[in-house]
Amino acid sequence: MTVTRFAPSPTGYIHVGNLRTALMNYLIARKSGGTFILRIDDTDPERSKQAYVDAIQEDLEWLGLTWDRFERQSARLDKYEAAAQVLRDNGRFYEAFETPTELDLKRKKLGKPPVYDRAALALTEAEKDALRAERGPGVWRFKLKQERIEWPDGILGDISIDAASVSDPVLIRADGQFLYTLASVVDDVEMGVTNIVRGSDHVTNTATQIQIIEALGGTVPSFAHHSLLTGPQGEALSKRLGTLALRDLRERGVEPEALLSLMARLGSSQPVELRLTLDEIAEGFDLSQFGAAPTKFDVQDLYPLTAKKLIGLPFDAVRDEIAALGVPADKAELFWTVTRENITTRHDLATWWALFRDGAEPLIDEEDRAFVTQALSMLPPPPYDATTWQSWTAAVKAETGRKGKGLFMPLRKALTGQSHGPEMADVMQLIQVVRRPS
Repeated sequence: MTVTRFAPSPTGYIHVGNLRTALMNYLIARKSGGTFILRIDDTDPERSKQAYVDAIQEDLEWLGLTWDRFERQSARLDKYEAAAQVLRDNGRFYEAFETPTELDLKRKKLGKPPVYDRAALALTEAEKDALRAERGPGVWRFKLKQERIEWPDGILGDISIDAASVSDPVLIRADGQFLYTLASVVDDVEMGVTNIVRGSDHVTNTATQIQIIEALGGTVPSFAHHSLLTGPQGEALSKRLGTLALRDLRERGVEPEALLSLMARLGSSQPVELRLTLDEIAEGFDLSQFGAAPTKFDVQDLYPLTAKKLIGLPFDAVRDEIAALGVPADKAELFWTVTRENITTRHDLATWWALFRDGAEPLIDEEDRAFVTQALSMLPPPPYDATTWQSWTAAVKAETGRKGKGLFMPLRKALTGQSHGPEMADVMQLIQVVRRPS
């Protein structure tokens, strides 16, 4: 059975880059009838916050990305200690005592981050005891087999990395904290994870993890590394850029289906089209269709998809929202009919109701001022009905001789403050106040 996972760290809110990883893993599991695990990477007690755990779950639920199994790495520390002991017993784990300053000096001497020279392997037990007494416990490094590590990547193709070019990774800090690389491997092995999709910045990490999986007697899953997102001009996206956090996009009115539809196809050879269900989004999803080049993400692309989703909503889906705006019950369905094709997000409904309720600031070209003043003097106060626009404009035409665009456009702009919008015959039925030009 296919088993995938999404393993966010609860040190901040989910952003669009996280979502891309979560969605790909979710879709792989759903297409195969497999299991999708939400696994919270909270081994760092200083930075992990329950509020972020709650927010991660809330954001995924908003999108409909439900999980079949929930795990917290902080509840599995005994599993990591047991795995660490296996590595020690197998001669694949060793304690190193260099300080960050000493490692930095080596880096400066070489002019680049060095491959760790494994100096700790030459220490005697007496020397280790002396260093522990002087500096405290060391870090624990995994001893890589210095050979080529190869795997068929689901997106990048065949990957080959020379382990001799990579430092033995630190898996346990000097303070005893288990790092992501060890915890993730142990969980993947014990939870039977079969497929892992993550960002291309993890490629080297994947190489080292493959050797750790093998050292623990596990089965290496299928790996795929998706491209990293950039801004619309190719600029780097900041992980902490608030406008790209899912909850910020939600606050800005982006619909979940719009976000999912874009992220499920962005960077692939398939066109981005609005899909209204996850089953529709999963249909046709294929990792082999995605490219390796950095992928441009423009938040503005979400709004046409959001608008398209809203156009298709029945009145019952927005009834409560419209009632909360204060729209009279007998006008509510008409209000939705009038506005649905003229909004980008649900937030725009409040703007339209304010326009109808309070009247718009008239937009009048100077050459039309006398005409508009005369026309408005012929318009009685609200309420209006479905015949008002036709009867009023006919009377104004007869009185002034104006016709066509020269008749209708100045009156639309005077009543709505806009040069475009819904049919005026419908708009008139909703107008509560007409503002007269000063």
